[in-house]
Amino acid sequence: MQDVQSRPDARGIAIQRVGVKNVHLPFLIKTKEGGFQSVLARIRFTVALPEEYKGTHMSRFLEILMPWSRKPLAEPELEAMLREALQRLDAQAAEVELAFKYFLDKEAPVSGKRSLLDYDCSFTGRMRRGKPMDFTLGVEVPFTSLCPCSREISAYGAHNQRSLCRAAVQFHTGVECIYIEDLAALIERQGSAPIYPLLKRADEKYVTEEAYDHPKFVEDILRDVVLSLRKLPGIARFSVECENFESIHNHNAYASHEETVSQ
Repeated sequence: MQDVQSRPDARGIAIQRVGVKNVHLPFLIKTKEGGFQSVLARIRFTVALPEEYKGTHMSRFLEILMPWSRKPLAEPELEAMLREALQRLDAQAAEVELAFKYFLDKEAPVSGKRSLLDYDCSFTGRMRRGKPMDFTLGVEVPFTSLCPCSREISAYGAHNQRSLCRAAVQFHTGVECIYIEDLAALIERQGSAPIYPLLKRADEKYVTEEAYDHPKFVEDILRDVVLSLRKLPGIARFSVECENFESIHNHNAYASHEETVSQ
């Protein structure tokens, strides 16, 4: 049968990314404890297409993904996946992003009741032929924030809200990336108080008072996250977004920052 995708194209436009998006597959994500967690991943998988080719071979992306979806996955496996894409699709650059829900065990601060909290996470790998992979870990961490101004001016109480920090971190080549578990814990500590799926009355009292004792603006949280990320050994680049879902406004408070860290 004719290979239409490999026919020449005369328009002189190289395409930076072409491939498949919103592919949903089960994947096994390696955990800090040495096991794996089964997740449902939403995948975007692309390669660079030279200007002389009409199209890429879409079916090959799925052929590459299917076997890897049955193996515990972290950075080395993602790099092997990209090398396979470069070879099978005869490409100079390839990129893959897996977005998934990852669950961490949370213990309530007083009752000790255990429950699972979900985090939106992502693995992104980018590779050029003959070069090592650039790997980025993304995680969204929820927590509680309490307004310092509200606490200062009110006769009693202070308004608080659920907040979210989105961070994406990349480490220098040869440096092992931080685990999801450790990055989530590092970010969570910068809020006014943690969030728990399951709380008894004594836990609720503890968390409410914990937030009251640690008031922070969205700017405070962002700056504290930045300072914490800068201390990570081997970190190369990061971006951070913090968003407070305000309880006394019909809008959100927002702050963001990104930087490259000198080696």
